[in-house]
Amino acid sequence: MKIGLMGFGVVGRGVYEIVSKREDMQVTKVLCLEDISLPDAQAVKDFSKIVNDPEIDTVVEAMGGLHPAYDFVRAALEAGKNVVSSNKALVCTFYDELLPLVEKMGVKFRCTAAVGGGIGWLSELERSRRVQNIVQVGGIMNGTCNYILDNMTRFGLGYDEALRQAQALGYAEFNPSTDVDGIDTWHKVILSSNIAFGVSLDKDSVPVAGIRNISAADVENFKNHGLVCKLMATGRRENGVCSAYVQPTLVKAGALEAAVPMNFNLITFRGETSDQMSFYGQGAGRYPTAYNVVQDLVDVASGKGFYAPYGAGVQAANDEKMTYYVRGGWEGGVAETWPGAVLTQAVSVREMHAWLKEHPDAFAAAVV
Repeated sequence: MKIGLMGFGVVGRGVYEIVSKREDMQVTKVLCLEDISLPDAQAVKDFSKIVNDPEIDTVVEAMGGLHPAYDFVRAALEAGKNVVSSNKALVCTFYDELLPLVEKMGVKFRCTAAVGGGIGWLSELERSRRVQNIVQVGGIMNGTCNYILDNMTRFGLGYDEALRQAQALGYAEFNPSTDVDGIDTWHKVILSSNIAFGVSLDKDSVPVAGIRNISAADVENFKNHGLVCKLMATGRRENGVCSAYVQPTLVKAGALEAAVPMNFNLITFRGETSDQMSFYGQGAGRYPTAYNVVQDLVDVASGKGFYAPYGAGVQAANDEKMTYYVRGGWEGGVAETWPGAVLTQAVSVREMHAWLKEHPDAFAAAVV
């Protein structure tokens, strides 16, 4: 296998290092805007030198972002090259463009590292759906948010202080909005649901709420009631109806999710035969993520394509009802009053997220 590697940052460099130790594949060209010198690969600044190279049969996209990553990936597919990507935003955003093109061109496309980093979550979904219907997917999918919430819970930190720690350690970007507003998790649950259920979710129908507005007083409320807050993703299909959403969620202090520390992930599926199965590990990092990129390369070399057939477009219904902890002016039904907040009566996910859009300074967390 001859590989064109797009991007030589954290993940790209890790892929190069792992591949360089193998005899069955070789990185021959690396797209990098910086001047670098490699002993066994040519560094190029023009993508056309990769896409027009007849010896390169597979392209690895480790650039991140949407453009020009999507434009380069599309060009590689149209040139008849296999593609492996670690870019969940790209795959989720352009799912309806990429998957039909992959099928048309008869090439292979995989993106295991896009969800769960080193966990290998999407390949587990692929294996599971061969023998059973998957009913639900989700869990803790973002290490940055988990680090912030874990430190607020264990050490009594305020949100701003916990965020600064995450930034100092490299877990959070200078602009952390993609993580703390739930967008990273949103991409991951949409992609996971598409693969698990064999559909293409309408992204606009999948609501998301993040952790930006959580306070130390909220966390103290949770502790006093034996609860822990985690940012949780849920994708569900029951009786042919799909739901998907991302929201802060209160779990019992003894629950498995409550014990997930630092920047770790815990991702779960529930199947009709297997029931619940959970996967725990590092959701990011050079070598865990690069490991799954190379696993995809091995799978492509053996003839494996995408994890599931491209499915029909569907809307997420989100009609299920649950109780929410709300701080910030809730005027609906109230089941219980806590210091500075309320527990609502049962309200649908769709209704609560619509209310949150109208009250951007409020904080709400589902109680499960």
